[in-house]
Amino acid sequence: MVARAYIGLGSNLAHPRRQLARALRRLAGLRGVRVVARSPSYASAPVGSIPQPDYVNAVAAIDTTLAPRPLLERLHAIERIAGRRRDASTPRDCARTLDLDLLLYERRRMRLPMLTLPHPRMHERAFVLRPLADIAPTVTIPGRGLARRFLARVRNQRIARTQIAFPQLKSGR
Repeated sequence: MVARAYIGLGSNLAHPRRQLARALRRLAGLRGVRVVARSPSYASAPVGSIPQPDYVNAVAAIDTTLAPRPLLERLHAIERIAGRRRDASTPRDCARTLDLDLLLYERRRMRLPMLTLPHPRMHERAFVLRPLADIAPTVTIPGRGLARRFLARVRNQRIARTQIAFPQLKSGR
């Protein structure tokens, strides 16, 4: 069975736009994953109180035969290749080379130790909602409703579309 999922991409270290482009290529190269859409990239203010550079964010829509947990494991492997380390000593909102979040997986709702669907804070984040609305204007967040409806609530968050487009991807394994 093929499922539609949405992946949030973010980086604010080590050439963020390049990090996102590489992550999209790696995502497109995964067996059982086909990238069907990707948003423009956006520069956004970091969340939290830790001083750090602005982020570059985007959202990708994928069709996948992978279940949510194996998909998340592969996203974490792509993060590790980019130098991301996840451990208990790392603050949640710290700077990072790459952050890949499984935002939505069909209309699935689940809560596991390392995976919550839909992503629990996506409706509070302009850097997720704006690019998501670009590629999926009618998508709903299970249990919350139409995703773009939340844009008005986050309009005070600093976000701006960047001028650099992502390269074409070859996908479809």
